[in-house]
Amino acid sequence: MTGSTRELIQQRLQAAFDPTELEVVDEGHKHIGHAGEGQGHFHVRMVSAAFADCLPIKRQRMVYTELADLMEHGIHALSMDVSAKQSQVK
Repeated sequence: MTGSTRELIQQRLQAAFDPTELEVVDEGHKHIGHAGEGQGHFHVRMVSAAFADCLPIKRQRMVYTELADLMEHGIHALSMDVSAKQSQVK
């Protein structure tokens, strides 16, 4: 894989969901000394019309499916706030 894991996540999500808002934050610094040794911890905040009429669990599954290979190698933990509407994302 080329590029950082954060960049790969951002590229994949941009291509798959064409979001109006996308933020991928590397939160590894918050997990030093924990499982994963501070590497591979990310938070995704995304707004996309692709999530319209989807329940939150389906939105999360869509993201996990898109990032499946990175979940095997590169992502230790992934939290997310994903929505179809800006007002629903903090």
